Amino acid sequence: VCTVKTSLDGVALLAELNRIEAEFGRERTFRNAPRTLDLDIIDFDGIRSDDPHLTLPHPRAHERSFVMLPLAEILPDFELGEHGRAADLAQALGGKGIRLLKE
Repeated sequence: VCTVKTSLDGVALLAELNRIEAEFGRERTFRNAPRTLDLDIIDFDGIRSDDPHLTLPHPRAHERSFVMLPLAEILPDFELGEHGRAADLAQALGGKGIRLLKE
């Protein structure tokens, strides 16, 4: 999880993330196929989008501890749409299956 500042709009940012994934060898053989790299946009300046190519906020981020734990670490008060604060979501999900990498 990271935060970025960009002059790109959401669609252009997603295209750039897809380009980076491809550069690292990601192949999109079928939906939810195993991946070498997966870059997603969790939120884009609070914008809501139901476009099939760019759904915002990310529709399942609030269910994933591997997203919410690091998000809560850097932005505990971040509001993820109607789902609530990152810190509260992370606490509810717990850390089962998550391990910190050593520096």
